[in-house]
Parts: sequence; C-alpha cells; structure tokens
Amino acid sequence: MVVLQLSGTAPVNLQAKFSILELAHGSRKHLTTLSSFSLPSLFISNSQQPRHPISSFPPVNQSVAAIVFGDGSESRLYPLTKRRSEGAIPIGAKYRIVDAVISNCINSNINKIYALTQYNSTSLNSHLSRAYTGLGLGKDGFVEVIAAYQSLEDQGWFQGTADAIRRCLWVLEEYQVSEFLVLPGHHLYRMDYQKLVDAHRRSQADITIAALTSTRDQDPGFGTLKVNSLNEVAEFHVKSEREPMIDPSVQSAQASNDNSYRKLSSMGIYLVNRDVMTKLLNEYFPQANEFGTEVIPGAISTGMKVQAYAFDGYWEDMRSIAAFYQANMDCIKGLNMGYNFYDKDAPLYTTPRYLPPTTITGAVITDSVVGDGCILNSRGARLKEQLLV
Repeated sequence: MVVLQLSGTAPVNLQAKFSILELAHGSRKHLTTLSSFSLPSLFISNSQQPRHPISSFPPVNQSVAAIVFGDGSESRLYPLTKRRSEGAIPIGAKYRIVDAVISNCINSNINKIYALTQYNSTSLNSHLSRAYTGLGLGKDGFVEVIAAYQSLEDQGWFQGTADAIRRCLWVLEEYQVSEFLVLPGHHLYRMDYQKLVDAHRRSQADITIAALTSTRDQDPGFGTLKVNSLNEVAEFHVKSEREPMIDPSVQSAQASNDNSYRKLSSMGIYLVNRDVMTKLLNEYFPQANEFGTEVIPGAISTGMKVQAYAFDGYWEDMRSIAAFYQANMDCIKGLNMGYNFYDKDAPLYTTPRYLPPTTITGAVITDSVVGDGCILNSRGARLKEQLLV
C-alpha cells in the first residue's frame, strides 16, 4: 500500500474533504480470502521475536499498500508551487513529478495506492483522479485520494506525516495488507519496490528504510543512518531546525563497540509492518506528528528491528529550482543521463492529454525534447538543448 503524504497546514474546503472521504469509505470492496502460494521458506531463526516466514505472505499486489504524500507547506520550489504542490509540478514536457512515484508502484505490482494530500492540493488531486482512474490496476487496485479533513474528533488539519497516517488508519486498514509503504510524492527516481519488500521480509524487520549508498553533499533532510554489516540501523540522526524529534541521535548499545558501520542518507521511504504501524502511532507515540523525525527514532529507541535497504540508482529530491531545472535538462542528453523517461520495461504513466502531433516547419532542432501539440513555424530557427512544451 502506498501512502502519499502532505505535511502542510493550509485549509482545504470542508465539503470537498468530506465528500472524498465518504466516497473512499463507501466505494471499496472488501478482499475475499487471500489465495495462498508456495515459496521456499526464508525464515530466519535468529530473530529476537518469532515472526512469519516469507513463504506465508501473499503476492505483493495483495499484501502491500502504498501511502504517498505530495509535499509540505514550505516548498523549496517556490514560485512553481504558488498554485500547486510539488508533486503536481510538470516535468519532462509531459508528466507530473508524482507520476514517477505512482508509476514505481504500478511497475512493482503494488496496486493499492493512497494519496494523502493537503497543501495546494487541487491540481494534484485532479491529476491523480484523471490519470489513474480505470488504468487497469486489477480487480482490487486503485489510486485513491484522501484529502485533509476535519471531524468531531479531529478539529485541525494534518499536522505532519505521522498525524495524517494516524487519522486515516480507518481507511488504510480496510484491506488486510501485511505492510504499508510510505513514500514522498515529489521525488524523481525509478525503484522496484518488490526488491525492497523481499529484503524487508527476508530480514524479518519491523521497519525498513530505503537509503542512498553514499551521503550527499546537501542533506536531503530525511536523516542519516548508521548501519552495520547486516544493514541493521544502529543510529539515526536528523538535522532539522523546525521539526521536533524524540531524540536527535538514537544509538543501540553495541554501536560504540563496532567499527564496521557505514553511513547512508535516508530517502524518506519506509516499509512498515501493519501491526507495527498501528502500535507506533496509537500506543507508543500517539502525539508524534512527523514520521521520519519522531516515529522512526522512537521505534529504534524501543528496540524494534529497523533495517536499511541500499539504493544506488538515480534519485533527485528537487531540493532547489536549480535541481529541478537540471532534472529537466538531463532528459534531453540521452538515456544514460539522469532519469530515463523512455524505459520500456518500467514505463512512466500520466494523464492522456489528447493533443495533436507537434508540427515543425523550417526549424532545425538538435538534442531537444518537444511535447505534444506544439507548433514550431519559424524558418531558419535553430534550437539546441531545449525542452518545448
């Protein structure tokens, strides 16, 4: 299950929010008994607590739900975010940034996708509804938007990612999935989440955090992991000026006695067991607002098994206007530069625009990308390394 998270606090129309939630609550069908299948047992006997072997899990499309967040209220891409969230910003002449994350889910056979939205969400909500309704996600597959809402029990808006998930558990828990996959919706990368799920189950972890194989020059803000040779997270450190933390540096007892640790940068991607998610949000840390800076360090401090999943591919978190510009320019420099928009094995899905073919008259265009519906009628014009929409 994928959860999209928006941590901003801007108000959303109350009537719209209730209608979306009512539609979400009333339209889904309950799963019938999950079909079983046989795989070689990968049960790890040295786990501290008894756990289920990986062979007991149903297929990913039945057992994992994604939760996707758009972005927060303090965007680094302003003024591009003046009227829309970061996930809804156009990229690559045809797509929206959020399409990369949703497409990763679909290509990874995860077809239960929830998008939690709040800040400047009109454009994002509209795009998700039009792009992924009737896409062919299977009998029980869906991309469902859950807009921020108020109720008699909760009078305020979502206060952060953890608060948003906690308040939406009544929707998220309707399907009997085994894990929740929490994803930021405004990052550009291609990942097979099935490999992440397999690693999580083989290690018998409570939580698995996707992390870059090397630390970045600019801290993406999701924290730094200190992991041992078994990819177990021994220490989690977050640099943040505005987000509260339970403990800025949570360290296991054996960390100081082992020199085999390495540091990885968290990508803000978390795979969490269903029962663990419920306990963390409702029992252990019921007042926590942020998942990355409060709940994850808290889980480590309570002794839960937290693993790291190393990712060595292209990843851009759109940390600045310059980074956004470079990500667009990389797509015109060939298939081996930056994000590959042309991967036939893992296609990028988006809203069909039904525009006519582009017409070019008298222009010479090299090393450029031209979107649908363009009219270039300028004899003698020479365009090089341009992105035309």
